[in-house]
Amino acid sequence: MSTSVLSNRRTFLTQAAAAPFFIPNLISAPPSSTVRLASFGAGGMAFVTIRVLASHPKVKVSYVAEVDSAKLDQVKKAFGEAKVYEDYRRMLDKERKNFDAVCVGTPDHMHAPQAMAAMQLGFPVYGQKPLAHDIYEVRRLTEMARRKKLVTQMGIQVHSSKEYKTAVKLVQGGAIGKIKEVHSWSEKKWGDMDPMPDRSDPVPSTLNWDLWLGVCEKRPYITDYYHAVNWRKRIDFGTATFGDMGCHIFDPVFGSLALTAPLSVRSEGPKPTQHNWAINTIIRYVFPGTAYTAEKTVPISWYDGDERPSKDVQALVGPRRIPGQGSIFIGTKGVMLLPHVGRATLFPEEQFKDYPMPNEETVNHYHQFVDAVMGNGKTSTSFDYAGPLTESVLLGPIATRFPQTTLEWNAASMKFKNSPEATQFVRRRYRSGWKVKGIS
Repeated sequence: MSTSVLSNRRTFLTQAAAAPFFIPNLISAPPSSTVRLASFGAGGMAFVTIRVLASHPKVKVSYVAEVDSAKLDQVKKAFGEAKVYEDYRRMLDKERKNFDAVCVGTPDHMHAPQAMAAMQLGFPVYGQKPLAHDIYEVRRLTEMARRKKLVTQMGIQVHSSKEYKTAVKLVQGGAIGKIKEVHSWSEKKWGDMDPMPDRSDPVPSTLNWDLWLGVCEKRPYITDYYHAVNWRKRIDFGTATFGDMGCHIFDPVFGSLALTAPLSVRSEGPKPTQHNWAINTIIRYVFPGTAYTAEKTVPISWYDGDERPSKDVQALVGPRRIPGQGSIFIGTKGVMLLPHVGRATLFPEEQFKDYPMPNEETVNHYHQFVDAVMGNGKTSTSFDYAGPLTESVLLGPIATRFPQTTLEWNAASMKFKNSPEATQFVRRRYRSGWKVKGIS
């Protein structure tokens, strides 16, 4: 950015500092020296996000929208001045002039409607992963952020860690040669092969069940089945283990190889039930080759639950036991084991014992967003990066619906070339009364 642009912006901000309203699209910069934050969600990862963003000296947590008052204790204790709303739509409508940026930390099914509603008003967004529940939602969010030139960041904080930054440098620096294939996995089991219980339980007095359901169709409340954590297992609300961990673990794969949209995806694991995602999945991708790959295409495989890469692949890292989550990069000159989250190791170890490792440092991923909102630097996982990454990840859960079928993907049209049946899962319909401009 040129000196004149920065000077003009600082002058304008100084003149506008006393103004009681937020100025949309001013390169996403707030009108004063403090970023007033509004949060969608108060518990779990939402609170982690609020807490770390608020550790930045220029952030004030001003508003929180939370549908379950039982989740508010931590927020009230840490940020007693923050005003609380039950319905995020009312918060946006009533307080839009009184905050400068938002963070989204709700279950997956509400990421897109909340982020889109905020971006429509010109707010920068820090959104937890996955960026959205469905591919269509991800594409629309990415386009909106780009069109309005908003500061955005997806919450894959390990992207900014020295461990993942070092791994990217190693691959792109040719440490193990051109990459022939990659295998990634997670031991988590965000799925459920049992039928949904045939019962209805009383809704807790603290919970607004209708607001929690949001864009999804109404259904009975079942204790501990959806709220507060098991929603990740349910097709309508979560995105399975891959959606939870794929955005993290695929990130250094996607980034180091400079991947674009995949050509095809194939599931070799079990099929989900009517309501729940499967566990122990194996998903095979074929991506177009890049400057960092050995061939014109590159195979990338995902495993979760009890599944792991073959014994032949595991043997490439010696007798050691592979970690519960991570990736193995197989190159033309060697192999890299990258734990999630841990130091990359190159194999054969004797060959690489004196290899000069890149000197990378961890950056505060959350503070990077705040700094960018204030006009200082850029985010590293803006929706321009996080959108294509998330789209690729979300192809995996769709593929599990069609086991042993190679689905050919056309990213430009958001359609599977050989399967209209699979294409119908690229986009879902929101229930009546929950339409969001630009996305439904």
